[in-house]
Amino acid sequence: MNLITGIEQFAWIGWIVLIALFLVIEMLTLGFTFLMLAVGGLAGLVADLFGAPIWLQVVIAAIVAALLIFLLRPPLLARLRRGEDPTPTNVAALIGSSGLVLMTVTPLGGQVKLTNGETWTARIEEPLSLDPGVPVRVVRIDGATAFVRPDISVSEL
Repeated sequence: MNLITGIEQFAWIGWIVLIALFLVIEMLTLGFTFLMLAVGGLAGLVADLFGAPIWLQVVIAAIVAALLIFLLRPPLLARLRRGEDPTPTNVAALIGSSGLVLMTVTPLGGQVKLTNGETWTARIEEPLSLDPGVPVRVVRIDGATAFVRPDISVSEL
């Protein structure tokens, strides 16, 4: 028995292992990509059971998986995420929030108190400093540091 004959004879075991592996990964990721690959593997297994050569099994599995990923996965993800709350949370919710300078803010450091009551270490990207009491707006968060800019809309009032 040569190697190719042995592979073709026991390819069904490989397909089952591959399908099981894809399903386990899908349970951990929940992105529908590995589910589509598992269904493609199932198509390869069915082709093997009908006696297709190994190259045709792989081609069928790849085509089925690619079609499912590009045609079925996007509507499934849209339907899954239809009920999500679009409100930003955690650090993303702080972007754009306003506050007041507590300790002078420079490019090296400082401290601000945001409108949600939290006190953050702050920096400004421009080569200037902001004195205590100056209204600011959060531009971005990097680790535990809020990058701020002067809030012109508040200071003009």
